[in-house]
Amino acid sequence: MTSFYTSLNGLKNAETDLRVISHNIANAETAGFKKSNAQFADIVTSGSSSDPRLSVGIGATVSAINQDFSLGAIEQTGRSLDMSIDGDGFFTTRNTETNEVFFTRNGNMQIDSAGNLQDPSGQRLQAFPVDATGTVTSTTPGDAVVPTTNAAGSDLSSVTIESNGIVLASYADGSSDPVGRIALATFPAPDGLRSIGQTKWRATGISGAPQYDSPATGNRGQILSGTLERSNVDLAEEMVALITAQRNFQANARAIDTSTTISQTVINLQR
Repeated sequence: MTSFYTSLNGLKNAETDLRVISHNIANAETAGFKKSNAQFADIVTSGSSSDPRLSVGIGATVSAINQDFSLGAIEQTGRSLDMSIDGDGFFTTRNTETNEVFFTRNGNMQIDSAGNLQDPSGQRLQAFPVDATGTVTSTTPGDAVVPTTNAAGSDLSSVTIESNGIVLASYADGSSDPVGRIALATFPAPDGLRSIGQTKWRATGISGAPQYDSPATGNRGQILSGTLERSNVDLAEEMVALITAQRNFQANARAIDTSTTISQTVINLQR
């Protein structure tokens, strides 16, 4: 019966692999999505203490499902409030109801009637405050807000974001004012971030606390305005992996059938 449970274990692992691959394929067109890879490890019994050559394996187990944070292709959108990060770092958004902060590579932003820069789900983009020259005045990020009128009473006409993260508000009277600088977060161990869906992640004890700084500083990438980062899923690679996982599933299913047939044969012989 050991072979039966070993193959059953393999069947479950192949099913996990298929789920991970299917999730990757389903999000091949999701901006800012990062693919995952299932990792497996073998299981070995204690075996013979006198002769290690008699140790017998009893299957495999899922050791981890790792996220791949490699850069995806950059797609031109021409929309000024779309952003991508050409390098490391995450945009930070704040949930106004729970005050929780989340991290994302999806820079699809919009502006509401009050001038708040936010993602499609209404979570507000975080930025550093700046003075009239664009110099950061505090290292604590807060909600990015673009005044809808300037000091002269002119209405907002457009918003542009520079490669260093400076948010420039342009007004009907021809003036432009820096109103903030995008804050990018990095982590000691980004693989430890917890995915919560909608291409967002939450910090954990494994990832470490977020470290904020401006774009194009340290190992943080610069901002590419008018673009979005596509998913880093390679469909050809995933399809090959899918075929392999399906074959693994079928092989383990066949091994279970064989084990069942042998067990039934032995039972019949003992009658």
